[in-house]
Amino acid sequence: MNNFTDFWQRIPENIDPKIFGIGNFQIRYYGLMYVVAFTIAYILIMKRIREEGISFSKETIQDSFVWMILGIMLGGRLGYVLFYNFSYYISNPLEIFLPFSFNNGVRFTGLAGMSYHGGLIGAITAMFLFCRKKKISFWLFSDLIAPTVPLGYTFGRIGNFINGELYGRATTMPWGMYFPMDESKSLRHPSQLYEAFFEGILLFIFLWKLRRRRSFNGFLSAMYLIGYGMVRFFIEFFREPDPQLGFILGPLSMGQALCFVMIISGAAIYFTRRCRKT
Repeated sequence: MNNFTDFWQRIPENIDPKIFGIGNFQIRYYGLMYVVAFTIAYILIMKRIREEGISFSKETIQDSFVWMILGIMLGGRLGYVLFYNFSYYISNPLEIFLPFSFNNGVRFTGLAGMSYHGGLIGAITAMFLFCRKKKISFWLFSDLIAPTVPLGYTFGRIGNFINGELYGRATTMPWGMYFPMDESKSLRHPSQLYEAFFEGILLFIFLWKLRRRRSFNGFLSAMYLIGYGMVRFFIEFFREPDPQLGFILGPLSMGQALCFVMIISGAAIYFTRRCRKT
């Protein structure tokens, strides 16, 4: 039993996050997880179109993915800058989009730092602009995509786990793990796996079962915002806050504050769209 416990606790230390690398150029599992996530989302969307008679072409979905991927990347980066490290980047603006740090010499950083909530805002903005350009219903299109997002998101969190980043708070629980990027070398909650399971797999199952029961456009979008916000809010109690921020509202982290906004926004969309029934 002790050998298994030690093996379990040391898993993150024994994983090489690189598939291969040449100098500073690296192919990482984290990037591969993004490819897997978007591929799964695309397959599920096309499955819904075929089985539910939703009238969007394959070309429309493919074009929308280009817009949303750009929105996620841009929004995720700007969200991290604004929500999590604004004071640093306002003093080092070149580092916002350049993969180098110029603080105490030049070093490669690879645009370290992305925000889920910023990526979500970027994706929604890109989707809105795309739907406006194509003259299609934003809420219908959003409801098509919403149930597929959590399963793709699962792989993003697995990528975080492989990278050994965004780990949880210190714990004495037997399923805790040691993460190589943790300078304190403490046993910690594998919060990335908690998120992969609860925000990913379970939320996907919930939304996938609801997809045929939506009574108005915007229903599934609202359920995604509320569901993700609630689950992430509670998991944040096991996740280590960003060191440059710590706790911002008593025992609450920035992630929890943003999740609270998600829940309120989802509820507002639900009641507004239900009243309109369009």
